[in-house]
Amino acid sequence: MAVVRAPRVYRPQADTWLLARALNEVPSLRGGRVLDVCAGTGALTMAAAAAGAGSLTAVDLSRSALISTWMNCRLRGVAVELLHGDFASALRLPRFDVVVANPPYVPAERAGGRGAALAWDAGPDGRSVLDRLCAMLPDLLTDRGVGLIVHSAISDPQRSLDQLRELGANAAVVATGTVPFGPVMRSRAGWLAAKGFISRGQRDEELVVIRVDRTSSSVVADPA
Repeated sequence: MAVVRAPRVYRPQADTWLLARALNEVPSLRGGRVLDVCAGTGALTMAAAAAGAGSLTAVDLSRSALISTWMNCRLRGVAVELLHGDFASALRLPRFDVVVANPPYVPAERAGGRGAALAWDAGPDGRSVLDRLCAMLPDLLTDRGVGLIVHSAISDPQRSLDQLRELGANAAVVATGTVPFGPVMRSRAGWLAAKGFISRGQRDEELVVIRVDRTSSSVVADPA
């Protein structure tokens, strides 16, 4: 998918496409209300539109990201509601049938990113955004709503699963993929190894998509 991207906006990469494939497996997507969290270029917003979503909302802290989302959607004739700010702002809206999220998850020496790093820096354990998102996600979903979150295995998927299950949601890994390090991971591989996130000489990472069903009675199987 070719996209327009303003300066300092996260370029769609392997995690985006892994999440997009998982999104296409969600039956409630067709005709449903969809929220794209940390929208970036809006690649996932457009993927949801192509799969038949009924309405689309995109939220991001970056105005440049929202401009990119708006431009890409406009070029394709896709109507989207834009929210500037933290994803908590979506709590004031009616609940969503599908929430898709590609949040920052790369461990960083400092808490909080700046500029383009807002798209990937996630504090010393890579969880500064994930923990808040997991705590909030069930409240964004309708009773039969589905959430999808992608992040790296170095940012502790089991912690995400445990947090979501403690809230009464059903959570399971539904997709994985191993990809070479991108520029950010390569640039801090030494620090990540020193902190025990990766092994010495490691140059690839596992990506994980977690599916969240708001009702624990929903059945979701781990991928084979």
